[in-house]
Amino acid sequence: MTRRARHPVPKDIDLAIDAAGAREDFELRPPYQQNDYVGWIVRAASDATRAKRLRQMLDELAAGGVYMGMKHGPSAKTKAVKKKAAK
Repeated sequence: MTRRARHPVPKDIDLAIDAAGAREDFELRPPYQQNDYVGWIVRAASDATRAKRLRQMLDELAAGGVYMGMKHGPSAKTKAVKKKAAK
């Protein structure tokens, strides 16, 4: 079985996760999702694409229930959690 490459989290992505208040949401995702998000972001060919991908990850972490544009039930947030996050 081929293993996925492991992608260390670059400092700018790490800082963006903290600035967005998404650290807990990021760390609650399975390791493969954390790794896939980071690898997808760092492989972007342009700064604009990298920024767009980073924004998508942060939006998905905030919303819950979505992973790489696909429904992901295990990460869905309750309405109470969403209200708290909106404040």
